[in-house]
Parts: sequence; structure tokens; C-alpha cells
Amino acid sequence: MSDSLRVVVVDDQRLVRSGFAMMLGAEDDIVVAGEASNGAEAIDLVRRERPDVVLMDVQMPVLDGIAATGTIVGEDLGKVIILTTFDRDDYLFDALRNGASGFLLKNTDPDDLADAVRAVGHGHALLAPEVTRRVIEAMTRSEAPSGGTEPGPGAEPPAADRRLGQLTARELEVLRLVGRGLSNAEIATELFVGEATVKTHVSSCLSKLHLRDRVQAVVLAYETGLVTVE
Repeated sequence: MSDSLRVVVVDDQRLVRSGFAMMLGAEDDIVVAGEASNGAEAIDLVRRERPDVVLMDVQMPVLDGIAATGTIVGEDLGKVIILTTFDRDDYLFDALRNGASGFLLKNTDPDDLADAVRAVGHGHALLAPEVTRRVIEAMTRSEAPSGGTEPGPGAEPPAADRRLGQLTARELEVLRLVGRGLSNAEIATELFVGEATVKTHVSSCLSKLHLRDRVQAVVLAYETGLVTVE
């Protein structure tokens, strides 16, 4: 199918790699464009195949998944989903900074795997609460400004990043709620506005702050102290 999503699977364990490729290959709208066993192979493969989505392991020989993600996203070769067991990976926050569009657990169900690829392939960030929030909180615990509570509506942006000064009070509040992991529907309920209005505010935040997606928005919210770890 001409509109099928093309995916590259990257993992140093052949069995894991083949398993993901087999699950994705069974979907009518997904095509596995290739497999790679390390980050260096992945970059070469992605440059040739130009897939829509790359499923990227973190800990691999030759070149790890974080460095490979930075190159792939930096060259605009495709979107990256980080594959993780979570309990062993200590550098996932760096992967977000390098442009990863989200996380996926290696023990995920086949249906969830396909849905994740579709979501990222069609331009949505994959913010799985059970992984992303835990990782960001863990990785920013020693980095986020300490003390105080989250700023309320209309609060001044933290001095750590004056870019937030470009946002209106409402946009700043929306960004804070995005940083907490809320969906557009949940933000709409929280602020008593329509979901379409929230979507407009989110898009404006991403545009003004030159952010690629909601994942980067979450990272920025933690880095600047707009959202703090309790």
C-alpha cells in the first residue's frame, strides 16, 4: 500500500528485533523497511530507506541508541520511538533531548506496538504515562529548580528560560498541564474550555518555543521548573 507506514527496527538482540518486525509486519498498514543491530547500522539503513518511524533500543554496541537518535532526528530522517525495559536504561532523558518522540516498553502488546507506530508516524508524540512521566521525573530530579510549588495561572516564567516570556498567561498554563502529562481533553476539563481551544494553545506553544512535539514540551516544562518534581 502506498500510504503504509515504513518502519526500521533497531536492537542488538536478534530475537527481540525479529519479534518486533514480525508483529509489525502482520499489520496491513505497516511495512518493515529493515532491521539493524546497533546505532551505526541504523543510521546507514535509515539514510537509505528513509522510514517514517524508527524503533530504537538504547544500550547497543558500536553506537548507542541515544547518539543514533540525535543523528537521525538532526538530519530529519525519521521519527524515533525508544525501546526500553526502563529499569536498566539510565539515559532515556538524553534520548528525549535528542529528539525522540517517546517511549515504548519492550514487553508491550502487539496492538499497542502498532498503535504507537501509527501515532508517531502520523505526527503525534507518544507520551505513555507509565514510562515517560517516571523517566522525566527521575532524570530531572537533580536538575529541576528546587523549592516551591508549581506556578499557577498567570505566573511569571522561571528565570531559567526567558523563552517562556513569549507565551501568554493562558499558554503558560497550558504548557504546565502538558508538562504534567495531561491530554488535550483533560486540559480542556481542567481549564473549562473547549478541546479545540486547547489544541490551538498547544500548537501556539510549540511554534513560539520552536519545539518539535509534546515530548519536547514536557522536557522544557521540567527543565525550566514550570513543573517540579514533588
